Amino acid sequence: MKNSAKIVVLDGYTINPGDNPWSPLEALGDCTIYDRTPPELKLERARDAEIILLSKVKLDAATLQALPKLKYISMLATGYNNVDVAAAGALGIPVSNVPAYSTESVAQTTFALLLELAVNVAAHDAAVKAGEWVRCPDHSFSKAPFVELDGLTIGIVGYGVIGKAVARIAAAFGMRVIAYAPRIPQDTGPTPVNFVPLEELFAVSDVVTLNCPQTPENTEFVNSHMLKRMKPSAFLINVARRGLANEADLAEALRSGTIAGAGLDVVAHEPMLADNPLLSAPNCIFTPHIAWASLAARRRLMDIVTANVAAYLSGSPINVVNSSVV
Repeated sequence: MKNSAKIVVLDGYTINPGDNPWSPLEALGDCTIYDRTPPELKLERARDAEIILLSKVKLDAATLQALPKLKYISMLATGYNNVDVAAAGALGIPVSNVPAYSTESVAQTTFALLLELAVNVAAHDAAVKAGEWVRCPDHSFSKAPFVELDGLTIGIVGYGVIGKAVARIAAAFGMRVIAYAPRIPQDTGPTPVNFVPLEELFAVSDVVTLNCPQTPENTEFVNSHMLKRMKPSAFLINVARRGLANEADLAEALRSGTIAGAGLDVVAHEPMLADNPLLSAPNCIFTPHIAWASLAARRRLMDIVTANVAAYLSGSPINVVNSSVV
């Protein structure tokens, strides 16, 4: 029998743009789903909710205090910085996230960006379609240097489940793997990896990939100081969090040739602003925050969110990030 709990999804479109039905969640209660919720409608739509699900909508302390019926929050993502979890805890509201649903998709996107920087597939495809191969006197031509990954060093910043997945793929390409983590994990996985200090990682790596959470301590840590330590032939990949890099410093590093290229799935303001300095920076390529969003990953997300809500309704919340309330 379906529970009578009032469930409100405040921004569900990116999770289900039409191919990932909400029916498992809808079976659990009285469910209202909004594709997007602008700030001015947030309180109105959430006012009667016992359970709120959200991805990018912000729930600060003042908003939480204005929702006396709210008893439980589940993120539609792994990150939970859009919710004041301490304030929620003080109000007795558990907040759950969705761990490890997109690991393989994010790792795959890491290498999609890296391979585009290394091989320049899009530029060569455009040249062929523009007739350059038809007019070429030779059997092949190149628009940019081809960088072979075998034998290069990849430096992975953050060595959780995604960092380990990136290491596994890098090793398959014949790359040497080094990593930095504030706390070296007890289980480093099957891939041989050497842990080094952060500045050493930036200095010796041919590829630096960011696979770490964002904290107040590491916000914009990829700045001019750190970028100047990198090799001029090195690439930077960010599929992690948007605030890890100082975008003005990164744009200048690309313009000056301090580094060879960057591949980014995240930027400081999303959707991207028209005046983002990286838009005009050379050798900077983008995907629009899609590393998490394969259908397979979104289906796993839906399964875990449904399990989160079901666990709360049964009296034993799971994946709680402010555990002091339970």
